[in-house]
Amino acid sequence: MPKYRFRLFFLLSTFALAQPQPGARPIVLRAARLLDVETGRIVAPAEILVQGERIAEVGASVTHPPGADTIDLGDRTLLPGLVDAHIHLFLHPGAEDLQTVQESVPQRTLTAVLAARADLMAGFTAERDMGTEGAGSADTAVRNAIDQGLFPGPRLRISGNAVDILGGHEDAIDFNPEQHVLSNATYANNALELIRVIRQQFKEGADFIKIYETGKDSFTDGRFSTPYQYTEDELAAAVREAGRVGRRVAVHATGEPGTLYAARAGVVSIDHANQLSDETMRLMREKQIFAVPTFTIFEYFADHAATPAAGALERQMLNYHAQEFKKQVAAGVPFAIGSDVGPFPHGTQAREFVLMVQYGMTPLAAVQAGTLNGAKVLGWQGHIGALKTGYFADIIAVAGNPLNDIAALQQVTFVMKSGVIHRR
Repeated sequence: MPKYRFRLFFLLSTFALAQPQPGARPIVLRAARLLDVETGRIVAPAEILVQGERIAEVGASVTHPPGADTIDLGDRTLLPGLVDAHIHLFLHPGAEDLQTVQESVPQRTLTAVLAARADLMAGFTAERDMGTEGAGSADTAVRNAIDQGLFPGPRLRISGNAVDILGGHEDAIDFNPEQHVLSNATYANNALELIRVIRQQFKEGADFIKIYETGKDSFTDGRFSTPYQYTEDELAAAVREAGRVGRRVAVHATGEPGTLYAARAGVVSIDHANQLSDETMRLMREKQIFAVPTFTIFEYFADHAATPAAGALERQMLNYHAQEFKKQVAAGVPFAIGSDVGPFPHGTQAREFVLMVQYGMTPLAAVQAGTLNGAKVLGWQGHIGALKTGYFADIIAVAGNPLNDIAALQQVTFVMKSGVIHRR
């Protein structure tokens, strides 16, 4: 057995045998500070009483039931677990187009399990997987295994394969056509095909639908442009079909007019959102459609481009996106944190918080984007995203105060999910 595969087998076997369960004894967490993400208020000192998988009490001092375990985290700030609304568990650094062709779905699924663990240990206790990139509904198995306690990982919302048109953004355009290399997404070329594909995705376990609405992006004479893939009516048909069973649609959409079509159709989020017109921003604000900027992937591609020319184009895209982001913040567009992690190493995506602050968002707004707003995008508002009585005990601790230095979120030292301690 090759060494790489043996290491995967050994690690996964160890995880499966050693998964902790919520303790029967209550836990009191104590730290120097706690951030109330709704108000920005710092509670100091701070304690949280955890009973089972839920938060029972929060404050400067809480009840200490008989037999409770008290964990003193010292000079740390307690926060709710982080939420990444745009991830790819089935991707890893390297040639994305080749790994989806050369690596088998079983191999990629094992890699996804390890990626989920890395994200959890970095403080991300909930995530939205935005497409397996050619692994079909394999993310159903990963989500279910985590939910069953077989492996450590964030609570997940999954989409299965994303949906795309023939010759669209994720089609295998640059390969020899005589080899008939498959697309990384599932084809749907009109409203009826969208409905059929959506029904199949839900049958296979998807929690939501991810649609590619724009691409390929380009700059011509300094002007950004990207063709739309589905009409407004086609996207509206997809949103209606998902809504029929209480589900939602998210789109990859970098610019106009695709972003406007998506906003009019009523999607839950517009991911990347490099370019939003005034009308699109107005609709997003009124409908509370979230923009998910994914700055980290743009930065990574710019820093790791294959050629200087490709790097310059990626840097131009990032700079343009940053300027447009300032307009979007000023216009009151709602935001959620989403990193597009996968092409860059899992567990490092808290960089997204740093970039959102660097490009014009306040530290509190960035934290809210990665907690409260992320919970809304995933449909778990009222259950995660804040440290409140009755919420799941998804809790992290960091050194320092992220309102003073947002980079503190890149140094998570304690992770609890549903009352289970995964990092200490």
